[in-house]
Amino acid sequence: MKKICLALVSMTMVHSVLAAQFSDGAQYVTINKPMTHEPEVLEFFSFYCRHCYQFEQIYHISERAKKELPPGTRIVRYHVTFLGPLGKLLTQAWAVAIALNVEDKVSPLMFGAVQHNPTIHTPDDIRNIFVKAGINATDYDAAWNSLGVKSLIMQQERGAETYQLQSVPTIFVNGKYMVKNDGLDTSSMNAYIKQFSEVIKFLNKKK
Repeated sequence: MKKICLALVSMTMVHSVLAAQFSDGAQYVTINKPMTHEPEVLEFFSFYCRHCYQFEQIYHISERAKKELPPGTRIVRYHVTFLGPLGKLLTQAWAVAIALNVEDKVSPLMFGAVQHNPTIHTPDDIRNIFVKAGINATDYDAAWNSLGVKSLIMQQERGAETYQLQSVPTIFVNGKYMVKNDGLDTSSMNAYIKQFSEVIKFLNKKK
């Protein structure tokens, strides 16, 4: 019993330290939206966004933060349409990736084809990325104009409108809080990643 009590005290102290460390308007902003029914981390990004590329492919910030989150936390990534000449097509492509559950396979190749070696100019170029990622071309073609993908496109567009999104990458926690990237510790990448994970965990528990 004594050990259990000590553990509970330690957890309370940790939460108190985090509560003191993070404040509304500094590391996060409370927005006028209802809380989600389940724990959720929602990230908006674009393959045209250089910071999004660094965020995901170089520093793997979302991946590292995911390991720190409680089991059962839903992590969602939505592509935005308002950046780049093929913003809408890439949003549709990302909907296909979600529908086929191949986001991790497609994402690095898509970032590379958009930013490092620009080879995406047409819908066929996007299709080739999926084939290169090992996705069956027939499955891709069937998904491209499917009702499920159309629904996912609407979810992404509606999400950007709901949160009045203006820039990426932007992270929302439980539909109620937005992480302020410019309010986090940027003295080093490790410090940033650590604080990013901590603020998400803090907001995930915040009511």
